[in-house]
Amino acid sequence: MVVLAGKIPRIWHRKSGIPGIQYFSANMPRGCINGSTTMKAAAALPLSQAFIGTTQAQFINELVYLEGHRVHEDFSSPLPHTYIATEDLPEEFSWNNVDGKSYLTHLLNQHIPQYCGSCWAFAAASSLADRIKIARNGEGADINLAIQYVLNCGTDIAGSCYGGSSSGFYSFVKLNGFIPYDTCQPYIACSHDSKEGFCGHVDTTCSAATRDMNTCRTCGGFTQEGGGCSALNYFPNATIAEYGMIHGNSIEDRVNKIKAEIKTRGPVAASINADPLRDFTGGSVFDDESAGKIQNHVISIFGWGKDENGKEFWHCRNSWGYYWGEQGFFRVATGKNMLGVESDVAWATPGAFTIENVPCSEGGEMCGGEVNELHGGGRIHFKAQEYIDPSVYLAESSSTYLREKK
Repeated sequence: MVVLAGKIPRIWHRKSGIPGIQYFSANMPRGCINGSTTMKAAAALPLSQAFIGTTQAQFINELVYLEGHRVHEDFSSPLPHTYIATEDLPEEFSWNNVDGKSYLTHLLNQHIPQYCGSCWAFAAASSLADRIKIARNGEGADINLAIQYVLNCGTDIAGSCYGGSSSGFYSFVKLNGFIPYDTCQPYIACSHDSKEGFCGHVDTTCSAATRDMNTCRTCGGFTQEGGGCSALNYFPNATIAEYGMIHGNSIEDRVNKIKAEIKTRGPVAASINADPLRDFTGGSVFDDESAGKIQNHVISIFGWGKDENGKEFWHCRNSWGYYWGEQGFFRVATGKNMLGVESDVAWATPGAFTIENVPCSEGGEMCGGEVNELHGGGRIHFKAQEYIDPSVYLAESSSTYLREKK
């Protein structure tokens, strides 16, 4: 099914918070590895100074969700574990190899062109982009989402270079109504609170004056020759239909629910303790019972398998580049909450995504296309593919789900 879509409006709505969730002020220190989740007493410090002198003893076994991130779950569709029996899950599965075909989008590096603790955004965006690729049956060029847009405009809900949460990323995109593709807002590893590298010399705010430019832009020529940059009023984008967290009464219960979610709908974002992974060279499954479970980093899980000794592991993707680990990937033991990997897992389903556009000029002029009489004289901006959630049709055909529903 295809739907016509122009620039998706910025529609905001609020829902009540989830009981039992603790919220923290945006002034509290937060971040990813080397800028780890902390609750240091000097909460009034600027975020750029928040991690000076922090130690492992100051970490807490909890991610910091921003004060503005009130809606941690927003879904109504049946969850995969309600209609897939545990015994029906395969022993091994990977979205990186489904009948010899990979459905993963390309691996990224959050730390260039300068350091930025945006792991939460990379894990969330990569998992969502993978699900879009899965919905397209792996056809066409990869669709990559503008992480920088969320760093520019989502700092009250999602996070910044000093940390955030994947569920906050999903919440912001759902509330705001869209996320652009990355070609009109490429990643520069900056947010308004970062002075790292050249960040202090660029404006990454999202005020009324800067919002359009820091959402989607292009530059049409050198300024000395009369050129300049301008905001794009219409642009390819993706939306989020639903998002949530994976809960469970035990580690085994969570493991089975994570597997069901991955197998049915695609990769998920998971929080972990990344300290033991700093110098991890790969070549084996990470399985160290002495490793802490205090999470300070977010990665994506795209499957599970067994090594030559029968040890089960999660297939994980990091955001530290191809040079790290097993060409940017790693494996961690399942069923032990190793590194805390099974205790804070987020997912999202796409709503729709642009698959065809009426092009702008190189400099960004004439966006929106020309009048097309075939469509009632209206301006046809983009054609979008609507995501069909497998849960919608799989649940209704599942005897397990129908029994529980009664």
